[in-house]
Amino acid sequence: MTATAALVWPALAICLSIVTFLALASPQKQVILRRFGFTRGSSCPSTPTLEKQPLAKSLTSSISNLVTAFPPRQRDQLKQLAPSLSLAQQKVLGNLSFAQETFERSLLRLEEDYDNVDDSQYVYSGFSIREIKALGDFPDYSTLSGVPMPNPYVDFDIDKAKPRPYRPFRWPYHQTMSLTKLEPDWWIELESTYKERIAQRKDLYAKHGSAVLQWLPGSELACKELMEMVIQFVCARYPKYFTLSEDSLWLENKILGVRANIREKHPLLILLDHIPEDFAITLRDPETGYYVFRAGMICSALGWSLGSKIGLKLHEVHGPVPDYKEKMQFSMDRFFSKMPTNKPIQRGSWGPEVDQPLYMPPGDPHGSYRQFQDKNVTRSRLHLRVDWQTLRRMPLSGSIVFNYKALFTPVEEFRDEAYVPSLLLKILKHGKENFKEYKSTWHTEHVVVPALEEFELEQKESGLVEKDWDVQTLDESPWFPQWERKWHAQQGF
Repeated sequence: MTATAALVWPALAICLSIVTFLALASPQKQVILRRFGFTRGSSCPSTPTLEKQPLAKSLTSSISNLVTAFPPRQRDQLKQLAPSLSLAQQKVLGNLSFAQETFERSLLRLEEDYDNVDDSQYVYSGFSIREIKALGDFPDYSTLSGVPMPNPYVDFDIDKAKPRPYRPFRWPYHQTMSLTKLEPDWWIELESTYKERIAQRKDLYAKHGSAVLQWLPGSELACKELMEMVIQFVCARYPKYFTLSEDSLWLENKILGVRANIREKHPLLILLDHIPEDFAITLRDPETGYYVFRAGMICSALGWSLGSKIGLKLHEVHGPVPDYKEKMQFSMDRFFSKMPTNKPIQRGSWGPEVDQPLYMPPGDPHGSYRQFQDKNVTRSRLHLRVDWQTLRRMPLSGSIVFNYKALFTPVEEFRDEAYVPSLLLKILKHGKENFKEYKSTWHTEHVVVPALEEFELEQKESGLVEKDWDVQTLDESPWFPQWERKWHAQQGF
């Protein structure tokens, strides 16, 4: 990605995809929908079928009142969870009665800390402060959110683990949608660079402070909830490496060989110490209905910094985006107001890079590589950077959280990946100039294009790719044919 924030790009892509899809004729829509009939891999660990994210009809409505628009409430899940709570918790919980009028006039203000207000007040998710406190630490977020817990990754080896080989290339670019439902097993994906990335991110925070990690008043519940959900996830997904004590106070991280008291630091600092992902938390302002960037940890930004975006409304964050106010703002705000907790989504953004720049704020020396084609840059220094992104609503705080990780793949890897060189070559040679400018492809094309041409010729001569193949988005997107075989072989399965 370039100067446009990773925080805003997933949401912008949502709107662009929806508008494009709705504009198509019915036969074209059917072609696109058929392309989302992905097949299930047969090897272990399994990768579930990716499902197209259904479009919300409300996005096309011209009538909107964000102040009175709320996401679907999860109160039925609270009723389902109540019998499993202790008698003391059930007593505090009460009868779970709910009155819409009381809810709307008792909403927590944007900057209010849930721990310092009257228990009768409500969060805009529909839960009262009393109910949230009755649930205590580490409630069953799977039940509350409607998103199942991940299956244990029993064979996972952190020293050998490779990220799934995301290749989110599409051609023609405007005729396919890249949004899919989140795969519950893969929300937080760890791999062999774990120790290096954790150390790198902690060093970035030590150097840049609030430019990469910051929280504003009113984000206390969302930050706590996010930390607890992430810890629940990694303990369930990677039981060999993460365990939480019975009193929910100590997190044991066997990768780093540490045992941390998770109440001794702010929740985002706990995540910084253990989770190599970026998170951006947006909260709804009850005065306006707009969502505001209130807390986060962004150590993987290219051309921007968290410090320049924190505290802004979505449309303010999107300020530099052409035509955003005229064509996108309404749909974006409406989408956020209605997004349910049980339908998180995922997508990928990509760009070619010299070396592996993780954090490149404005003025960073590495940015100079984007200004010219360096004749001294060799193929071995070129990588594909993929930011694999997730967007989901937290069930208790109602916050909407972006999270993503930056993954780097040497361009040389494409040599044996069927169709990938041809597809990327098509984009670089025939893609729209404004699209390539956004991706900042030019500074690498003098090396990448000849390499891809070489790989494409090899694949056609060997029969790996048909010589008359009509370049198009792959059915396996965001991967490629037989990707699991290669991925497993790299890990010694």
